Amino acid sequence: MSISTSYYFNQAVTQMGDLQTSISKTQMQLSTGQQLTKPSDDAVKTTAIGRLNSSIARQDSYTSTLNTVGDRLQSQETTIKSANDSMTRMKELAIQAANGTLSAADRSNIAVEMSSLRDGLISIASTQDINGNYLFSGTKTGQQPFAGSNSNAPEYVGDQSTIKVFIGDQREMKANRPGNEVFTGVLRQSNGQDVKVGFFRVIDDLVASVRNSDQSGIQRGLGELDQTSAGLTHAESQIGADLNLVDNQKSLVAETKLQLQTTLSSLADSDYTKTATDLQKEMLGLQAIQSSFAKTADLNLFNYLK
Repeated sequence: MSISTSYYFNQAVTQMGDLQTSISKTQMQLSTGQQLTKPSDDAVKTTAIGRLNSSIARQDSYTSTLNTVGDRLQSQETTIKSANDSMTRMKELAIQAANGTLSAADRSNIAVEMSSLRDGLISIASTQDINGNYLFSGTKTGQQPFAGSNSNAPEYVGDQSTIKVFIGDQREMKANRPGNEVFTGVLRQSNGQDVKVGFFRVIDDLVASVRNSDQSGIQRGLGELDQTSAGLTHAESQIGADLNLVDNQKSLVAETKLQLQTTLSSLADSDYTKTATDLQKEMLGLQAIQSSFAKTADLNLFNYLK
């Protein structure tokens, strides 16, 4: 069977074209560090890589959310610690005022400091974050949480709603905290019934009792201070638990992201050493075909007649 010269030429051109295409692809893999130079190289891998990139982006979103929630919780914790310090001092002054040896003038002076602490607590309860949002207004972050006139104790005017944010796949937590769950009121007996009395009403009534040397009012206020302080302590404990959750979740998200990146690298990243070796083999192969083709193309009947 005879094979035409044109067949050899076509075969050589096809082989050189294929190798040049392969070399171009390998060079692209070396320059980009990626196995796939275009989606059509491997549709299955391309789909898997897309899913992994989406999962990694989701982990980044969780990290950003955790950082935001963590900063807010840190602000809440600092604020509540300040409130607890003020309440500790308030109780010390109330105990001092309950001393029967003090004069009315002495108690009046004590009431002045207690009133100053009360104003400080209102300011603490109205703490805002770096974006100007109130920490303890529920979802009404643009509204001061406690409001009242000069003659009335401030009452909670935020809401009870909470915002939950995802901090992981199928894992969420509260991103806000209603003020009346932190600055809690008490139940007070009035005409045989339990009446809800707000945090700042408790303090205002106690200050008034000290100012007026009302011993029964001072004693009642001391008991109610313990209840309101317990509310602050409980809120601080909850925030501490939430901060631990944030820290643990950050570690989990970071570990998940690392695992995803490792899998992505195995699918998408090229092996530099192997790719460089493949390129060298392909270039040597192309040179061999080109050399063989040049020799074959130069052959004709006159070469044999010489």
